[in-house]
Amino acid sequence: MPLSNAYAQYNNSKVLTASPAELTLMLYEGAIKFCNIAIAAIEQKDIPKAHTNIVKTQRIVEHLRVTLDMKYPVAQDFERVYVYMVQRLVEANIKKDTEILNEVLDHLRSMRDTWKEVMRLNREKGAL
Repeated sequence: MPLSNAYAQYNNSKVLTASPAELTLMLYEGAIKFCNIAIAAIEQKDIPKAHTNIVKTQRIVEHLRVTLDMKYPVAQDFERVYVYMVQRLVEANIKKDTEILNEVLDHLRSMRDTWKEVMRLNREKGAL
């Protein structure tokens, strides 16, 4: 079995066996990864690669937004942040602006780190 196929199977297995909290963490990690790739692509003047990865980041953020459970008041706060990030990603894509992407990246990292802390606290309580 080729190494790339084994890696793909491992990743697929990881997703299929992950909890909802772990899946959310994976989405944050993916958005951060694609945003970083987009920044590097802009710096290397690879406009198609930058566009592709900004769109990937945008789709992940949109997915996080539409899957919010609005019965919780905090979901409205998350929705506002997600809507803002999508707007900034569209602007970054139009302008190919790394400064805007770095701003979005800061938000994504902050939200990921907060999510990790929530997961840790819930694990300690035995909730996850």
